[in-house]
Amino acid sequence: MLMLTGEYEHTVDGKGRLFVTNKLRSQIDSEEYGSDFYLVLGANGILCLYPEKCFKKIALAGAPGTAAPDEAVAFERLSFALASKVELDRQGRLLLGDKIRRRARLSDSITLVGARDHIEVWNTEDWEQYLADNLAQYQQQMMQARKSVLQNESRELDL
Repeated sequence: MLMLTGEYEHTVDGKGRLFVTNKLRSQIDSEEYGSDFYLVLGANGILCLYPEKCFKKIALAGAPGTAAPDEAVAFERLSFALASKVELDRQGRLLLGDKIRRRARLSDSITLVGARDHIEVWNTEDWEQYLADNLAQYQQQMMQARKSVLQNESRELDL
Protein backbone atom coordinates (compact mmCIF):
# COMPACT_ATOMS: atom_id res chain seq x y z
CA MET A 1 0.00 0.00 0.00
CA LEU A 2 1.32 3.42 -0.94
CA MET A 3 1.75 5.82 1.98
CA LEU A 4 2.92 9.22 0.73
CA THR A 5 3.58 11.55 3.66
CA GLY A 6 4.95 14.98 4.47
CA GLU A 7 4.57 18.60 3.43
CA TYR A 8 7.17 20.43 1.36
CA GLU A 9 7.27 24.08 0.31
CA HIS A 10 8.48 24.99 -3.17
CA THR A 11 8.11 27.75 -5.72
CA VAL A 12 7.08 27.62 -9.35
CA ASP A 13 9.98 28.89 -11.45
CA GLY A 14 9.75 31.51 -14.22
CA LYS A 15 9.06 28.80 -16.81
CA GLY A 16 6.09 27.39 -14.85
CA ARG A 17 7.97 24.35 -13.53
CA LEU A 18 7.46 22.87 -10.08
CA PHE A 19 10.14 20.77 -8.39
CA VAL A 20 8.71 17.58 -6.88
CA THR A 21 11.02 16.78 -4.01
CA ASN A 22 12.91 13.50 -3.97
CA LYS A 23 11.56 13.00 -0.43
CA LEU A 24 8.16 12.34 -2.03
CA ARG A 25 9.35 10.69 -5.24
CA SER A 26 11.49 8.19 -3.33
CA GLN A 27 8.39 6.96 -1.47
CA ILE A 28 6.93 5.66 -4.77
CA ASP A 29 8.07 2.26 -6.04
CA SER A 30 8.02 2.75 -9.82
CA GLU A 31 7.91 -1.00 -10.41
CA GLU A 32 4.68 -1.26 -8.42
CA TYR A 33 3.01 2.08 -9.22
CA GLY A 34 4.50 3.06 -12.59
CA SER A 35 7.07 5.69 -13.46
CA ASP A 36 4.68 8.22 -14.98
CA PHE A 37 2.18 10.49 -13.26
CA TYR A 38 -1.23 11.97 -13.90
CA LEU A 39 -1.94 15.56 -12.98
CA VAL A 40 -5.62 15.80 -12.00
CA LEU A 41 -7.88 18.52 -10.68
CA GLY A 42 -9.26 16.65 -7.68
CA ALA A 43 -11.71 17.06 -4.84
CA ASN A 44 -12.24 20.62 -3.61
CA GLY A 45 -10.33 21.99 -6.62
CA ILE A 46 -6.99 20.73 -5.29
CA LEU A 47 -4.44 19.78 -7.94
CA CYS A 48 -3.30 16.18 -7.46
CA LEU A 49 -0.36 14.25 -8.82
CA TYR A 50 -1.15 10.53 -8.96
CA PRO A 51 1.28 7.75 -9.76
CA GLU A 52 0.05 6.17 -12.99
CA LYS A 53 -1.43 2.97 -11.56
CA CYS A 54 -3.17 4.77 -8.67
CA PHE A 55 -4.92 7.16 -11.04
CA LYS A 56 -6.02 4.37 -13.35
CA LYS A 57 -7.72 2.56 -10.46
CA ILE A 58 -9.74 5.65 -9.56
CA ALA A 59 -10.58 6.74 -13.10
CA LEU A 60 -11.58 3.27 -14.24
CA ALA A 61 -13.64 2.59 -11.11
CA GLY A 62 -16.15 5.14 -12.35
CA ALA A 63 -18.71 7.10 -10.40
CA PRO A 64 -20.06 5.59 -7.17
CA GLY A 65 -22.66 2.85 -7.73
CA THR A 66 -25.42 5.11 -6.43
CA ALA A 67 -24.75 7.76 -9.08
CA ALA A 68 -27.44 8.48 -11.62
CA PRO A 69 -26.52 7.63 -15.23
CA ASP A 70 -25.94 11.29 -16.15
CA GLU A 71 -23.70 11.72 -13.08
CA ALA A 72 -21.68 8.65 -14.11
CA VAL A 73 -21.20 10.11 -17.60
CA ALA A 74 -20.13 13.46 -16.14
CA PHE A 75 -17.66 11.73 -13.79
CA GLU A 76 -16.12 9.76 -16.63
CA ARG A 77 -15.97 12.76 -18.95
CA LEU A 78 -14.39 15.06 -16.39
CA SER A 79 -12.07 12.38 -14.98
CA PHE A 80 -10.34 12.06 -18.31
CA ALA A 81 -10.74 15.63 -19.60
CA LEU A 82 -9.20 17.18 -16.48
CA ALA A 83 -6.32 14.69 -16.24
CA SER A 84 -2.98 14.94 -18.02
CA LYS A 85 -0.30 12.29 -18.22
CA VAL A 86 2.94 13.99 -17.24
CA GLU A 87 6.58 13.10 -16.88
CA LEU A 88 9.03 14.68 -14.51
CA ASP A 89 12.27 15.90 -16.09
CA ARG A 90 15.65 14.63 -14.90
CA GLN A 91 15.70 17.24 -12.11
CA GLY A 92 12.28 16.12 -10.87
CA ARG A 93 10.42 19.13 -12.26
CA LEU A 94 6.89 19.21 -13.60
CA LEU A 95 5.54 21.79 -16.02
CA LEU A 96 2.32 23.42 -14.77
CA GLY A 97 0.38 25.09 -17.58
CA ASP A 98 -1.39 28.40 -17.09
CA LYS A 99 -4.88 26.87 -17.42
CA ILE A 100 -4.36 24.24 -14.71
CA ARG A 101 -2.66 26.79 -12.42
CA ARG A 102 -5.63 29.13 -12.86
CA ARG A 103 -8.21 26.36 -12.25
CA ALA A 104 -6.37 25.21 -9.10
CA ARG A 105 -5.84 28.83 -7.92
CA LEU A 106 -2.07 28.32 -7.64
CA SER A 107 0.41 31.12 -7.08
CA ASP A 108 4.19 30.78 -7.29
CA SER A 109 4.40 29.65 -3.65
CA ILE A 110 3.37 25.98 -3.53
CA THR A 111 3.15 23.33 -0.81
CA LEU A 112 3.31 19.68 -1.83
CA VAL A 113 1.42 17.38 0.54
CA GLY A 114 1.73 13.60 0.67
CA ALA A 115 -1.83 12.24 0.82
CA ARG A 116 -1.57 8.45 0.95
CA ASP A 117 -1.75 7.47 -2.76
CA HIS A 118 -1.15 10.88 -4.33
CA ILE A 119 0.59 14.23 -3.92
CA GLU A 120 -1.58 17.30 -3.46
CA VAL A 121 -0.38 20.61 -4.89
CA TRP A 122 -1.60 23.49 -2.74
CA ASN A 123 -1.23 27.23 -2.90
CA THR A 124 0.84 27.71 0.28
CA GLU A 125 -1.53 30.32 1.77
CA ASP A 126 -4.52 28.03 1.17
CA TRP A 127 -2.69 25.08 2.78
CA GLU A 128 -1.87 27.15 5.87
CA GLN A 129 -5.51 28.25 6.11
CA TYR A 130 -6.68 24.65 5.72
CA LEU A 131 -4.38 23.63 8.56
CA ALA A 132 -5.68 26.44 10.76
CA ASP A 133 -9.28 25.46 10.01
CA ASN A 134 -8.83 21.71 10.50
CA LEU A 135 -5.97 21.11 12.94
CA ALA A 136 -8.11 20.95 16.10
CA GLN A 137 -10.47 18.41 14.52
CA TYR A 138 -7.49 16.37 13.31
CA GLN A 139 -5.98 16.33 16.79
CA GLN A 140 -9.26 14.99 18.21
CA GLN A 141 -9.46 12.32 15.51
CA MET A 142 -5.83 11.33 16.11
CA MET A 143 -6.47 11.03 19.84
CA GLN A 144 -9.52 8.78 19.16
CA ALA A 145 -7.59 6.66 16.66
CA ARG A 146 -4.70 6.23 19.09
CA LYS A 147 -7.11 5.30 21.87
CA SER A 148 -8.75 2.69 19.63
CA VAL A 149 -5.37 1.16 18.71
CA LEU A 150 -4.33 0.97 22.35
CA GLN A 151 -7.63 -0.65 23.32
CA ASN A 152 -7.29 -3.25 20.56
CA GLU A 153 -3.71 -4.02 21.57
CA SER A 154 -4.82 -4.39 25.19
CA ARG A 155 -7.57 -6.85 24.17
CA GLU A 156 -5.11 -8.88 22.09
CA LEU A 157 -2.78 -9.15 25.11
CA ASP A 158 -5.67 -10.39 27.26
CA LEU A 159 -6.36 -13.28 24.87
